[in-house]
Amino acid sequence: MKRIVLTLAALLAFSTTAALAAPINDLGQGRTALGAGTDNVYLEHQVTSDFTLGVENVDRGSNMGAVYGQFRLSDNLKGIVGSRDLPEGSKVYAGMAVHGALSPQWNGYASLVGSGDFNEVQVGASHRLAENLDLNVDYHNYSPDRGSNKSGVGVGATLHF
Repeated sequence: MKRIVLTLAALLAFSTTAALAAPINDLGQGRTALGAGTDNVYLEHQVTSDFTLGVENVDRGSNMGAVYGQFRLSDNLKGIVGSRDLPEGSKVYAGMAVHGALSPQWNGYASLVGSGDFNEVQVGASHRLAENLDLNVDYHNYSPDRGSNKSGVGVGATLHF
């Protein structure tokens, strides 16, 4: 499984297609994640065993708010649907994410989302610092139809409760 996750992450990293600024968390039902990174803040809650609801604010050249849902499709695969406020208005987007253990302390993830107005890819890893605290490192590439592309490395932390 590690090889599949790493291969997909490598392919997505060099793809010009379409991610979500928040890392892909694997929460238990009723658990919440609160995180902040280089250019984002987010809050998500595992509503049922198969559905996570989240809100975030991300800066990709302008501040954009989003509301999203993640649907567990299998142990390592999630479908994503959301609405992001872009400078030209709110846009619905969809995508996929894959995640899995890289080692006992590291989890890897890759996600891609897109709409008719933007595509974004994110590849990253989370390191468990404590029982309820993760360090996140990611690479993202945001490509809007209007405006400038933005890519880079981000660092953040996530508190689980």
